Amino acid sequence: MGDNAREQPGKGRVMGKQWAEVLTGTAVLVLAVAFVAFGLTRSGVAQSGGYDLIASFRSAEGISVGTDVRLAGVKVGSVTGLDLNADTFRADATISVQDQLVLPDDSAILVASEGLLGGNFVEIIPGGSPFNLEAGDAFTDTQGAVSLINLLLKFVGGDD
Repeated sequence: MGDNAREQPGKGRVMGKQWAEVLTGTAVLVLAVAFVAFGLTRSGVAQSGGYDLIASFRSAEGISVGTDVRLAGVKVGSVTGLDLNADTFRADATISVQDQLVLPDDSAILVASEGLLGGNFVEIIPGGSPFNLEAGDAFTDTQGAVSLINLLLKFVGGDD
């Protein structure tokens, strides 16, 4: 038999090791893409559709871009922008809500807390007006974040 018929020592093990590396790399890449897709859908960045509304808060403490907007405990949108209004010294939040959601124009919006140790979210409380908010409209009834520290200090200090 010639040299061509002989198998080179260790060559089979090298090919098997390369395939294992390729499969491991592919699995890591698939997991990374799935993680990014999950993160985008959870944060609301990949959310399609919806219309923007404006809310001006005295204090937007605890909310940021991507914070959930809820109605009756159900996520209906997210905060898409948060800027300081230099004229009013209030935090102007832009929120995007689902297209199919029709809100009366006297609806209220507030920054709510999930609990003592939980995060904050934006809650919409629907009004009863026969007229509805349209894209770009602003909420007239807003309530900013309530600081737990300030409440405790008032309670301990006895301030009314």
